[in-house]
Amino acid sequence: MFWLQPFIAAFTGWFTTWIAIKMLFHPRNPVRFMGITIQGVFPKRQALVADKIGHMVASELIHFDDIASRINDPEELKKLTPVIEQHLDDFLKVKLKEKLPVIAMFVTGSTLDKIKEGMLEEINILLPDLISRYTDSLSQKIDIRKMVTEKVARFSSDKLEQILEAVMKKEFAFLEIIGGVLGFVIGLIQMGLTLI
Repeated sequence: MFWLQPFIAAFTGWFTTWIAIKMLFHPRNPVRFMGITIQGVFPKRQALVADKIGHMVASELIHFDDIASRINDPEELKKLTPVIEQHLDDFLKVKLKEKLPVIAMFVTGSTLDKIKEGMLEEINILLPDLISRYTDSLSQKIDIRKMVTEKVARFSSDKLEQILEAVMKKEFAFLEIIGGVLGFVIGLIQMGLTLI
């Protein structure tokens, strides 16, 4: 039994580390045991974790101003021009005849092209201002911190555990091994002290 001390300590170190990792997520609901309430760290602190993640994302990772500047980027707006042009073509060559047949009889080829060109110029002037106003209005309505906080708070503990285990599986296994190795070393030290 004396020579088994390092192996027993190694098992104890591994097992306590394994239990500690499991207790990050389990038990999901509070359990009373000998007058003490036990609950997994993440399920117990999920609301606090959600708030901290929401704050971090909103203050460090995603700013609405960044989103707005990407939407207002002139290069991005240029990508809309073919869609707008196609819509104007459709309106001037097809729908104008349906809605205003008398005008359509007098407005033909080169005049339609000039009308389209003028409309495109006006739209290109209007569009950045319109989108800027729209993003300003959205920035008042969209609270990134609140959105992220609510989504993380609604995450099921099962889903959170799956995500963390998928990301940190090797790290968790490494911690368990370290627990076993440290337990073995402590067992050797205890054995050595007993022999002295």
